[in-house]
Amino acid sequence: MNAIVKNIPNSITCLNITAGSIAIIFALQGNSEIYGMAAYNWAYIFIGIAAVMDFLDGFAARLLHAYSELGKELDSLCDAVSFGVAPAMVLFSTLERLGSCEWLRWGALLIPVFGVLRLAKFNIDTRQTTSFIGLPIPANAIFWIGYTALCNETQGYACEWWCVIPVLLLECWLMVSPVRLFSLKFKTWGWKGNQFRWLLIATAVVLPASMGTPGLMWLIIAYILYGAINRE
Repeated sequence: MNAIVKNIPNSITCLNITAGSIAIIFALQGNSEIYGMAAYNWAYIFIGIAAVMDFLDGFAARLLHAYSELGKELDSLCDAVSFGVAPAMVLFSTLERLGSCEWLRWGALLIPVFGVLRLAKFNIDTRQTTSFIGLPIPANAIFWIGYTALCNETQGYACEWWCVIPVLLLECWLMVSPVRLFSLKFKTWGWKGNQFRWLLIATAVVLPASMGTPGLMWLIIAYILYGAINRE
């Protein structure tokens, strides 16, 4: 029974990479309608499911005291697929579908490259137990969901090379940057000491509710700004 309990977090992590892999498959289907919805919307949903699994595996590990080196390595490998490769394929497919410059879409491959660099740095940096140095790779994936949704809805400036390139380079740099950002791990549930965490949660409700999927892009921008203001 102990062996089963110890592997519950790892099983949840495997659901993470399964959802990420499904997201890649849907991303490559482009604008095709699948089960009454555009394929890229399914890709967004499965990246979201992967993000939920990424949260739950850590929660389960803490709850069950089931920490292991295997789990740590497995988590990073799964994140590289779900939050590195999957959003890259979403961006690649979006730029291809909207007729952007052919060379531009290949820039999407920078996302998994910098994503794995981010994960490698995180794994060897003991300072990131309660906060982050650099943008977490799941947050980067959420940003690209919002950004590509904006491209799909407007088909305007957001998918032009002069907009995509600076945004892409900035987002990739943020993952490996020295920028300090808070985590959503609560030590207490009170307002004091958690002001920006509660503010981010409220923002996560308001922006998508008022702006739809593109609101996720602004949510991550808000997260970065809150992190810059937070001095704790």
